[in-house]
Amino acid sequence: MTHQHTISRTPVLPGGQVQGREGPGGRAPGRRQAPPALTARWCSDPEGFGALAPAWRRLHRACPAATPFQSHAWLYSWWQSYGRPGRLRVLVVEREGVLVAAAPLTLTHRPFPVLVPLGGEISDFADVLIDESCAREAARALADALADAARTAVIDLREVRPGGAAERLAALWRGPSRQLPDSACLELPAVSMDGLLGRLPSSTAQRFRAKLRKLDALAIESGPVTGDEVPEAVRTLLGLHRLQWQGRKVTPEHLQPRFRDHLVRSVRAMVLAGEAVLTEYRLEGEVVAVDVTLLSPSLAGGYLYGADPRLRSRKADVATMLLRTCAGYAAQGGHTTLSLLRGNEPYKHHWRPEPVANQRILLARRRTAVALWTLTGRAALRRRATAALRTHRERRAGPRQ
Repeated sequence: MTHQHTISRTPVLPGGQVQGREGPGGRAPGRRQAPPALTARWCSDPEGFGALAPAWRRLHRACPAATPFQSHAWLYSWWQSYGRPGRLRVLVVEREGVLVAAAPLTLTHRPFPVLVPLGGEISDFADVLIDESCAREAARALADALADAARTAVIDLREVRPGGAAERLAALWRGPSRQLPDSACLELPAVSMDGLLGRLPSSTAQRFRAKLRKLDALAIESGPVTGDEVPEAVRTLLGLHRLQWQGRKVTPEHLQPRFRDHLVRSVRAMVLAGEAVLTEYRLEGEVVAVDVTLLSPSLAGGYLYGADPRLRSRKADVATMLLRTCAGYAAQGGHTTLSLLRGNEPYKHHWRPEPVANQRILLARRRTAVALWTLTGRAALRRRATAALRTHRERRAGPRQ
C-alpha cells in the first residue's frame, strides 16, 4: 500500500530572484525552466519495499553519509526477520521516477505512536538517505513529508552517526526537536595495517608487529567467500561465535534463528553487490575463524566474527588478525573511515582510535510535543542511572594498583 503527494516549489533564480510568468514563446527570455517537482510517498507494503532494491542501491551510493546499515539488502532482510505486519513505513522522495531521498521507518507504540528506523538493535548506525546531487531540495521534501507524519507520531532517529543525513532534517525542522547523545563508537582512518602501526608509539607498534609475525608463522590462510558460499560460511561463523563465548555472557540475539536467517540473506546480497566481504581463515586446512566486514562508500567496519578458542592456545591474537584483514579491505576500497563500531572495549584503544558519539534525533509537531518530552525525560533518567551504576562499580573495584 502506498500513498503520495507532490511537493512543488516556486523556482528561485541565481541572486534570489523569483521566477515570474513565461513569455509569449513559452519561456521567459534568459530564465531557467522550473525543475521537475518532487513526489513523496509512503510505502507500507513489504513487496513494494523489496521492489525498490535497484533504485535504493543507486541512492545509497549517492549519499556520502550512508553506512552499510542503510543498504537495501540489510534493511529489507531485517524487516523479513524482525518486522511486524502492518507497521512498515518507508518514506521515499522521487523526481521523475528517480529516488532522491528515503526514510526507512517502522511504527511502534511506547505507548504513544513513534516512528523509528528499520534495523533495530542489531544495527550500529541508523539514518535517512539523501542524494547529494540535489541534497537541498530532497532534504526539504523529506522534512515536509515527515512533518505531516509527525502530527500523529514522534520521529525517533537513534544511532545517527555524526555528519549523518538526518542532521539536515534537524536543521530544517520547524517543530519541537531534540538532539541527544547516543552510543559511543571508535574510529580509525581507512589505511593499511602498516599505516595503523605507524600511528602507534614505537614500543606498542613493535609489540603488534611481533603478534603479526606469530600469525604469519602459524601460516593461517585467509580469503573472501563467494556469494553462493555465504550461507554455509555464515552458519560456520555463528557456530564458532557460540563456541568462543561458551561459559561467558554472549549477546542473546546472536544465537537466535531469526538473526541467522537475517545474516544469511543480507550478507549474501551485500557480497554480491560489493557491500560486504565475508572472510574465512584456515589453519592446516580447517576453518578456524570467519568474520564479516560491511562496506559503504565512505566507511568500512568489522561487524561480527567467530573464532575457534583453540587459536588462543596457539598464541594467535585473533583481534589483530581480523583488524589486518579489515584494514586491507578499507584501504583498497577507497573508504575514509575504518569503524570499530559500537562498544568501548579496552582492546580497541590499543590502536588509538578517535572516540565518536552517535546521536539521537527526536522530531515532533505541536500535537506530539508531550510525547517528545516524555521520551527525552526517559533518556535523561537512563543516562543518570547508567552513570550511577558505573560509579558504583568503580568504587567497589577500588583504586587501580
